[in-house]
Amino acid sequence: MHPEGLPQLKIRPGHLALAAIVYVRQSTRNQVLEHTESTRLQYALVERAVALGWARSQVIVIDDDLGVSAAVPDSRKGFARLVTEVTMGRAGLVLGIEMSRLARTGKDWHQLLELCSLSGTLLADPDAVYDPGYYNDRLLLGLKGTMSEAEIFLIRQRMLSAKRARAERGELVLPLPIGYVRRPSGEAAFDPDEQAQHVVRLIFRIFQRLGTLNAVLRYLVGHEIQLPVRVRTGPAKGDLEWRRPTRETLQNMLRNPAYAGYYAYGRRQVDPRRKIPGRPDTGKVVKPAGEWLVMLPGRLPEDEYHANLARLAANQQTAESPGAPRNGEALLSGLLRCGLCGGHRMAVSYHDPSARAAYGYTCGFYPVNYGTGDRCQHIAGPALDDYVARQLLDTVAPAALEVSMAAAAHAEDERAVLGKLWRQRVERARYAADRARRQYQLADPENRLVTRQLEADWESALAEAGKLEADCQRFAEQNPAALTAAERDAIRVLAADLPRVWGAPTTTRADRKELLRILVEDVTVAVEGNSEIVNVDITWAGGHQTSGSAVRPVGRLDQLSCYPVLLETVTRLAGEGRNSTQIAGTLNAAGYRPPKRTAVFTGQQVRNIIDKHAIRDRAKGRPAVLTSLNPGEWSVPGLSAELGMPTASIYNWIYRGWINACRAPGGRNWIITADEEQLRELRERRNRPPGYYARARWAPPQTGTGEPQEHGQGEQS
Repeated sequence: MHPEGLPQLKIRPGHLALAAIVYVRQSTRNQVLEHTESTRLQYALVERAVALGWARSQVIVIDDDLGVSAAVPDSRKGFARLVTEVTMGRAGLVLGIEMSRLARTGKDWHQLLELCSLSGTLLADPDAVYDPGYYNDRLLLGLKGTMSEAEIFLIRQRMLSAKRARAERGELVLPLPIGYVRRPSGEAAFDPDEQAQHVVRLIFRIFQRLGTLNAVLRYLVGHEIQLPVRVRTGPAKGDLEWRRPTRETLQNMLRNPAYAGYYAYGRRQVDPRRKIPGRPDTGKVVKPAGEWLVMLPGRLPEDEYHANLARLAANQQTAESPGAPRNGEALLSGLLRCGLCGGHRMAVSYHDPSARAAYGYTCGFYPVNYGTGDRCQHIAGPALDDYVARQLLDTVAPAALEVSMAAAAHAEDERAVLGKLWRQRVERARYAADRARRQYQLADPENRLVTRQLEADWESALAEAGKLEADCQRFAEQNPAALTAAERDAIRVLAADLPRVWGAPTTTRADRKELLRILVEDVTVAVEGNSEIVNVDITWAGGHQTSGSAVRPVGRLDQLSCYPVLLETVTRLAGEGRNSTQIAGTLNAAGYRPPKRTAVFTGQQVRNIIDKHAIRDRAKGRPAVLTSLNPGEWSVPGLSAELGMPTASIYNWIYRGWINACRAPGGRNWIITADEEQLRELRERRNRPPGYYARARWAPPQTGTGEPQEHGQGEQS
């Protein structure tokens, strides 16, 4: 007879010399607890192996996968151990109650068949013994594996379809967020606990006022407010517990559509590409509202939702939104637009975070996005911020009385809300103490094993109630429900002097930004040429626009828009015989200001202007500039204009020896010699980044007149 006919003919002495492995598995933990008969039948396969000829000591039971589904690949430690035993040739027989116990995916099943065929291992169930090396057995095992995989797929598809059908009717029971409970009839309702309702409404109210999750979290922690959570599992299921607030919990509350009255199913869907082997709960992705499987409006009591989502989206800095106010120094961050390139957003650049004046606004749209051209404009931050702040304060000054009245009403309202919360906490603590007292009185006094613990619980509840009563009394004394006359007068004075409030040390940069963004939609700026004048257009909330001019610091005196008039004034005063200090005082009195670094003109700055333009020589009748220069010869102002750089840098290069120059006969002026090739080298030197000649070079200096030698000169100087 062919060995495929009887199990005894398939089992050879070589198989009996190896181990017989019994594989035990249940798909879920509930099946392990409730389907005990299936588990008992699987363990009984040990007797089946003994009946087939294996010694009891050679039978190994692998039950590591109890409560683990076989539908998820690479998640079963017990199956991996089984495959290892087969691969190493230590298994003669593998037993399972049915083929679906071994594998539910084609990958795992056919891998096991191939390994058993190569190692000569047999497979068995309560019906028969199979040899994967035989054609008929291999075909039958393949069919059983395919049917097992199709069965689990069909079961899952039916279960998901039924689940979605119930969800489309609004009958699928979903977990409810904080502040909701499910009635015995199955419908959702607000939590009957008044304190729980009060805390939930307070969270949404505080978020509307503060605008960010971190601010809400700090507020709750600062006022010792905890969140009401209904226990979902365990012996205390349904009880109300008070837990410390967390950022994740607050974010889930503000984003949950249940607070808008929506019944939503399929907000988080599984992305197979993100699943981690061995972790069935991974791979879930939050989908936008348009991709939810079911969304039914009006199925839950409504609260704030859409406004919260819009506020959370606005807190993220994007091209459309300036983001949440932060404590950075730049007041106009996220609001500033470039008026030279079509209104693109300007970025903030901090040069030295420790210095307030070390930041500016830059528009680099074309270099960043296209890699061509230079930045449109760069404006020092403090000067522009101060201008916009003055415009803001001037705008809100007429409404000082309304501001003071609104501030007083808001303060009283917030005190009333917090006072009510304190009274509810005290009431809950008194109830807990009274309940502990009743439990103690109902106990048998002679049963000291019980009464000792009940007595300790009663004392603890009384201590907690006493502490809360004292804290509530302290809060009421420090924060009376109605503002006193002195507090109202203080609010009225502050409202009338908004600049003092704006500049107070207690007013943070985030507070100023938040106030600015309430009243201002955006600010568009455009620098006039290369001057200090900045045209500013402010778009206020509601669409009204105002225009004005701000002054920015510039690098050179000749960038000032008033430079020709200033130079003419200095020339006139010098011709009248006034000294540098007198000229500086006249300029300051007339309202002229230097480009940067100092607030007023000094005598040294005036002397520099006089020397640069040879104003004294002009007053004495001597030529102010060099004349009759030969080809290839330049004056300092002429070479400065040719290279587009300050005259101070030209003098610096002369002193460093980078420019060939000599004094003019009988004068103090320099005559510079530079042909076309030397001009080209000077332009290259001008275009190199700052600090180029102060950095150490990796390559050794070259001989001759090459650039590396110049680097060395730069370092020595």
